[in-house]
Amino acid sequence: MGEDPLVAERAAVLAQIAALTGEFDAVVAASRSSNADDEHDPEGATIAFERQQVAALLAAARRRLADVEAALARRASGDYGICEACGRPIAAERLAARPAARTCIDCAV
Repeated sequence: MGEDPLVAERAAVLAQIAALTGEFDAVVAASRSSNADDEHDPEGATIAFERQQVAALLAAARRRLADVEAALARRASGDYGICEACGRPIAAERLAARPAARTCIDCAV
């Protein structure tokens, strides 16, 4: 029997969050040790951009984790695999591709 897709997804997202948090901390530390002035120094804009890019990726990973946690809660309550919009079953293929899917293909469009 294979690994639980939701548990695997949760582990992958947690690893991504840890990596992105480390990257964000490194960018912040680099900007502190730099004398870059974001408004007047050409390098300052790059540092600010990198910081915002990593912050956006981190926010997306946290949303993904919340989706996985919600799917785990739905599974515990017996609602996993049921479309939240129409109440029909979500196709196994969709759940294999997106284990945290909340809706069936028809309702996702």
